[in-house]
Order: sequence, then C-alpha cells, then structure tokens
Amino acid sequence: MENFFFILAYLAIGALLRRLPTMPENSGIALNMYVLYVALPALILKNVPQLQFSAELLIPAVTPWVLLVAVVAVVLGLSKVFNWSREVTGALLIILPLGNTSFLGFPMTEALFGADAMPYAVIYDQVGSFIALAIYVTIIAALYSPNAARPSVKGITLKIVTFPSFIALVIGLFFLGKSYPPFFSQLIDNLAITLVPVVMIAVGFALTIKFSKSEISPLISALGIKLVMMPALAALLWFSFGQSGVAVDVSIFQAAMPPMISAGAIAIMAGLAPRLVSGIIGLGILLGLASLPIVFWLLPL
Repeated sequence: MENFFFILAYLAIGALLRRLPTMPENSGIALNMYVLYVALPALILKNVPQLQFSAELLIPAVTPWVLLVAVVAVVLGLSKVFNWSREVTGALLIILPLGNTSFLGFPMTEALFGADAMPYAVIYDQVGSFIALAIYVTIIAALYSPNAARPSVKGITLKIVTFPSFIALVIGLFFLGKSYPPFFSQLIDNLAITLVPVVMIAVGFALTIKFSKSEISPLISALGIKLVMMPALAALLWFSFGQSGVAVDVSIFQAAMPPMISAGAIAIMAGLAPRLVSGIIGLGILLGLASLPIVFWLLPL
C-alpha cells in the first residue's frame, strides 16, 4: 500500500510543476513521449520473458475484447435513449472501451498486487488495449470524424508493427525463457523503474477537468460505464465460469481503469467533443484513484 501513496505524491509533484512559470507548456507531452518510447518498452522487455504460457493467459487476453463489444452495445443504446449527438457518441465509443491499462494500470497493479502480477497486466494491455487502440480506435475516429481519412489495412498494420511497445513485445517473446545479456538486462531494469514516477508526474502535470452542464448526461454515463460497469462485467464473466486466481483478479482490476489518455487524445484530434473528452479523462483519473483501491479490496484474493 506504500506504493499507492508514492503514486499520489508523484501526481502532486506533477500538479505543482505545472504551476511553475519556468516549466514549458508541452512538458507533459515530452514526459509522455519518454514513457511511450523508452520506459514502457523497457517494462515490456523486462516482463514478457517471464511469461509462462498457460490457459490462464487467455483470461487477460480475452477480457478486453469481450468488454469492448459490451461497451459499444451499451453506448449505442444510451445514445438513442439520451439522443446524444454523433460527435458525442463517437467520442464515447473511442474512450470508454479502452482503459488506462499501461500508464496507470501498470503502476497501480505493481503497487497493489506486486511484481509477480505484472505479466498478466502486460498481456491485458498489449493483446487488448494496444491492438484495439491501433485498429478499433482508428476505424471509429475515421467513421465519426467529419475530416478523417478512411483507414487502410496497410496503414493500420504499419502503425502496429512500428509501435515501440509492439517491437518490445516481439523482442521479449523471442527471449521467452531466456536471459538477456547482463548489460542489456541492467539497462532495461533501470529504464523500467522510471515508468511509474515519470508517467504519474506527467498525468499530474496534465490533469484538468473541463465540462459544461449540458454534458452531464454523457459524463455521468461514461464514468459509470468505465469505473463500475466494466469491472463488474469482467467479474461476472469469469466468476460465472468458476474461474479465479491472479489472472482473473488482474483482469478485473485492469477493466476498472479510467479511460485511456491516448484514446482521448485521438478523439480530441478527430474533433469529437474535445471538452467532454478532457472532462471524462481528468475526472476519471481522479475518481479512479479512489475507486481502484475499492475494486482491489473487493477482489477475493
């Protein structure tokens, strides 16, 4: 639990740094780029070789895709009930199915479950969230944004295979059951350690909450779906099949993550309800810091 308070401290540091006049406005972007291209691939390189393929790995691999289908159905249904605009519907279809399973999920999983649970969190993120970000989000953004070009299979494939975390995943699988050279092993260990403080400082630096009264309906619906419905569905899915263990617990916990910051950035760049998206991302992170320990406490560990 001590690590959880470290996370809160990192967030506070990020928020304080934002108030310094000497800090450039794009500092949060620079920190996120470091995490995306250096620290996150290092963490994947560190954890993937530790994987032991078994039926348990199917649980974190399958869960995000089942939840994606369920969330899309719920969002489209609520859109008709509340008569949301096409812009709002597209924004929610992008940011709700995907959670912050790496930037927030990795440090929170390590803080509450321990390092042994990290391989399951990596599978959930890479097989689920990352591939969905590259394929599903690209398609939805193109369909709902008035100015986006239609995505091509070649373009999506190129985007996946050139992404740093995917390259790290392939290299890590090659070293499955093997050891890295000593210098390289020490290097990725040192870089992986930086992920938690850097990414949480970046989140604290960029944390904002902006929304209007007219956006209350989609805002409340979005937070309810992301923070409550999705972990509840994940628990119902696996408990109804009599499944239990670390793989199930981590999958439920990852399903409870607030919306993915990267997906929100894509929605904003596509011109889909930018203020609403920013509000959901910011408020989701703040509420997630309270709801995630509750989800962890409710798990039958």
